Amino acid sequence: MLLRLKKFIIYGLGVLFLIPAESAFAQKNGFTVVIDPGHGGRDPGAIGSSSKEKDIVLVVGKKLGELIKNNHPDVKVLYTRDTDRFVELNKRAEIANKAKADLYISLHCNALDRRKRSPQGVETFVLGLHRSKDNLDVAKAENSVILYEDDYSTKYQGFDPNEPESYIMFEFMTDQYLQQSVYFASLVQNRLVNNSKRTNRDVRQAGFLVLREVAMPSILVELGYISNPSDEKYMKTESGQRSLANSVYLAFKEYKHEYDKKSHVFTNPEQRKTIAANPPSTGMDVTGTSEYRIQFLTAPRKLADNSSQLKGLNPVDFYLDGKTYKYTYGRSSDLNEANKTLKTVQRKFKDAFIVEFRDGKRVK
Repeated sequence: MLLRLKKFIIYGLGVLFLIPAESAFAQKNGFTVVIDPGHGGRDPGAIGSSSKEKDIVLVVGKKLGELIKNNHPDVKVLYTRDTDRFVELNKRAEIANKAKADLYISLHCNALDRRKRSPQGVETFVLGLHRSKDNLDVAKAENSVILYEDDYSTKYQGFDPNEPESYIMFEFMTDQYLQQSVYFASLVQNRLVNNSKRTNRDVRQAGFLVLREVAMPSILVELGYISNPSDEKYMKTESGQRSLANSVYLAFKEYKHEYDKKSHVFTNPEQRKTIAANPPSTGMDVTGTSEYRIQFLTAPRKLADNSSQLKGLNPVDFYLDGKTYKYTYGRSSDLNEANKTLKTVQRKFKDAFIVEFRDGKRVK
């Protein structure tokens, strides 16, 4: 989708986003996640007063991988590197694409010129055109890794990480995975802020080569500013690294839970046939009867009934999931009828999907 046409409202701790539809998730057995600790080997990444980016992200990445392996036996975990070695950007993407991975997580540390006072905090990026000089500077810093590669100009079709003109191409890129990437990025950012108590620098968009090359939902996480004494001290400690890994893991766990629901609950043909052949015989209010609604939007705050973000859908309902407002349209005890309503809603919200309620509560 062109970023000029598809906008996401990014602010505070939340992103106003559409939960990815069931069709957006790959329908296959198993799940593969690629963890990409940035830099490595002859490329140290950003350098702090007493630490290097490549070392911090490798430790956090391996801790994240272990958490996933230990808690999700159905998930295959791959690393772009699990030792201190240099891996070219296109090779990192090749690892993920060859594995037909379902999710790509690139880990980094931010930095600012030492002549300036460094900010602090975490930010999570998705692929897109930078909308501010700060975002462009981050992209330049991370993309400059290609300067360590031989013949990078030919390999990356003349891309020069230090030339702003090179980033114009990101304006015209179509990314079918942007919706899921923004969704996952918002989960990660929230966990890093709320669980690891990091300063919030929001979810952002910028032109990262490594995200451009992977054919799957992908994010790039800046775990903190290594140029900030407080952030560097935190990221160097074992407890800080463990907390950062755990926060990203908790976001992964939530994303995977949503993935499993879309992939198996509503897309199992035999289950659809069974439900359709045995529809509930009584009204929606009978205890134990399923009620189907169309979930089309989530927001970090309650929207006005006439909000333009609802695109004219009326009447709508919402339910609270933690502090998140999740909006639904339509109510039916007939799954076939719900599927008809879904098609109508998807004309306005293409990533809408069916959710099930029982006794007034969402079935998860």
